[in-house]
Amino acid sequence: MNASERWALALASWAIPDEILSRAPESPWTFPPELFRSRAERATTGQPSTTTVRAAEALPAGGTVLDVGVGAGATSVSLWARASRVTGVDSAEAMLEEFRRAAAAAGVEAVAALGRWPDVAAEVVAADVVVCAHVLYNVQELEPFVRALHEHARRRVVIEITSTHPLAWMSDLWLRFHDLQRPTEPTADVAEEALREWGFDVEREDVTTPPRGGGFERREDAVGLIRRRLCLTPDRDDEVAEALGDRLAKHEGLWSAGPERQRLVTLWWDTAART
Repeated sequence: MNASERWALALASWAIPDEILSRAPESPWTFPPELFRSRAERATTGQPSTTTVRAAEALPAGGTVLDVGVGAGATSVSLWARASRVTGVDSAEAMLEEFRRAAAAAGVEAVAALGRWPDVAAEVVAADVVVCAHVLYNVQELEPFVRALHEHARRRVVIEITSTHPLAWMSDLWLRFHDLQRPTEPTADVAEEALREWGFDVEREDVTTPPRGGGFERREDAVGLIRRRLCLTPDRDDEVAEALGDRLAKHEGLWSAGPERQRLVTLWWDTAART
């Protein structure tokens, strides 16, 4: 079995069993725009991420950026001052509204494309640099997704993912509330192996860091996000908060729930010789 097949099989194992999902009062997969907005607002402060650095060094002055899975723009916002145009792709209109607002505030020309990648790839123009952060774990068929990124990059593709599935830290919660054992794969290692199998000359850099910004003004909203992930009803909020323990905390004035530190993996490759 090659890496692409292993990735698809492992990712499929993350599906929530029907007997749990059918009882969920709300979708466990939705993200509040507030969370992405706060991430984007904090992305330009502090030390630039490895992903931003690798993208910036390939972006010429007045160049163009394509951000796939743009959210509110947290991954690419640090590049906008150097860019003449940024294109954001997202499957949620609410996220694209946040992206447009942030781009207007930054004074950069913005083009928004609503839809899933690579379904909308034919509608999107190429850019000097293509960035894609924290999307791959939502993509079961990895090869067409990545090849479309490659085909749209004149100079470089930069991908950021966590070293393990971004919800792996919740495994103890699934055991506690549903007696459900969650998977441990796929991982960034498998994604890198797949990229190499397809012939991409991939570079990789890992960094262990606190979760990068973002959160909620109200503690109950941070708890509610995790409760929805667990397919539980609102009356279980107190139980969820207790189970989270120290993982529910306030950072820089915002509430969030998750591990204190995470390992981020940046994968990048050049698509053409750069002068």
